[in-house]
Amino acid sequence: MNLSEARYYTAVEDGLVQCELCPVCCKIAPGRHGRCGVRRNKEGKLYSEIYNRVTSMAVDPIEKKPLYHFHPNSQIFSIGTLGCNFKCQFCQNWQISQSGAPTHLLSSDQAVKTAVKNNSFGISYTYNEPLIWFEYVLETSKLARANGLKNVLVTNGYINKEPLMELLPFIDAMNIDIKSFNAEYYSTKLGGNLDIIKRNITTCAKHTHIELTNLIIPGDTDSKEEITALVDWVASISIDIPMHFSRYFPNFHYTSPPTPMETLSMAYEIASQKLNYVYLGNIRDGKYSNTYCPNCKNLLIERIGYMTHIKGLTNGKCSKCTNPIKIIR
Repeated sequence: MNLSEARYYTAVEDGLVQCELCPVCCKIAPGRHGRCGVRRNKEGKLYSEIYNRVTSMAVDPIEKKPLYHFHPNSQIFSIGTLGCNFKCQFCQNWQISQSGAPTHLLSSDQAVKTAVKNNSFGISYTYNEPLIWFEYVLETSKLARANGLKNVLVTNGYINKEPLMELLPFIDAMNIDIKSFNAEYYSTKLGGNLDIIKRNITTCAKHTHIELTNLIIPGDTDSKEEITALVDWVASISIDIPMHFSRYFPNFHYTSPPTPMETLSMAYEIASQKLNYVYLGNIRDGKYSNTYCPNCKNLLIERIGYMTHIKGLTNGKCSKCTNPIKIIR
């Protein structure tokens, strides 16, 4: 196993170490792991067991992240590893986030060279939770930036302030999964803290391009009141933040039927009254994936699955009414 000493921890009493990377702040006994399952106390020092290790890599459409306002119709080299600091019982990638899938070696240099070889405009750290891969993501993102590549995080956003501020200068875009707008749900179902997620989203919005995803789970996160509160809060940061509502399907330990289309349509209508760019994911109806001008409703970008057609944009403006559009190309 390829061990690398971790960043952001302190040694405490009786051989214990306290991880300070994420707000869980695990106290870890010798030979044991933190909640994420990949940071281990070995003889009084904390090590990452996933440094330079990947479970998955592919060249994906950027829209798959999902990022709809960052280099649309582009391909990005995407990599993931093991583990997560949340324990979502509905996880769609539980085989790598909650289980010990096989890994193989991919150094930072190899990752950058592979991205370049595949004509990717950058590297996306995704599939599991990339923030627990902190040491590798930081090293790789610096090298990628030096080679003219962009860096993208697809993340739950659960990290302490100091490591976040160290990493942010090298991150060009993020999709942050805000799993609920109910503090009790975050605490009891995920083992997280909604206030910290909100703080980090607000911070990231000041430093890089962000888009948000909310998985709407029947009986968990589908109330009109919660969706309205989430939308109002996002609008208070910026009405230009793209908001993706994603359809839930049964996975891992969740067996409830998929989210009804009526619920998704409700979320779309609520959000569209306050936010300029709203999308529905994991559905077949393409109109909910398109980008429209918030001023004149001109079709700017048409999306059919992962096929993207840029139709109504000219020099960053709507080709019909010249309204500036927040899209990075």
